[in-house]
Amino acid sequence: MFWPGMGDPVKRKKTIKFLLILTGVGAVAASASVAVQSVINTDNPLKDCIDDRDTPFKISVTLELFIDGQKANIPANIGIVNGCTHSLYTLTNDGTIYAEWEEEYPFEIGHFLWTWTTYHEGGFPMRDVDQGKSRILVNGIESTNYLSEPLVDGASYKAEFTSKGYDVSKDTDFLPPGQ
Repeated sequence: MFWPGMGDPVKRKKTIKFLLILTGVGAVAASASVAVQSVINTDNPLKDCIDDRDTPFKISVTLELFIDGQKANIPANIGIVNGCTHSLYTLTNDGTIYAEWEEEYPFEIGHFLWTWTTYHEGGFPMRDVDQGKSRILVNGIESTNYLSEPLVDGASYKAEFTSKGYDVSKDTDFLPPGQ
């Protein structure tokens, strides 16, 4: 079987030359993209390790997490991977979140969930959340900022998430189980 452009030796040579040039252009573009991203992400508090940094800005908050009305655990060591501690992390599974950086930074509750999803095995299933039915409470008051709610030192947060496939009617159904 002949592939298009490969039967005639002249066409074959042109096709191979084109493919090699295209591969070279792709490799240069990929390398340039990696270089630009590394420059852009330098000193990004959500991606850099804080282990070897002086981090005078430190805050801690508490988070209670409910998914489909059930209390969910927040695992220990979120944001700590392979000896690298990221700026948002947990040490225990009691819901205490720590944030540190070189200077004051507007950390948000969504940043913590992103850190959990990115740097912890299993991650937080944000894609499965029905954002229209979910809410964030700060010190008992519903936030209008939702995931963009800033983390404030000492504040208490409660996140109530509803999964996309959750059937609310089963919680209000008064029939005996199995009917």
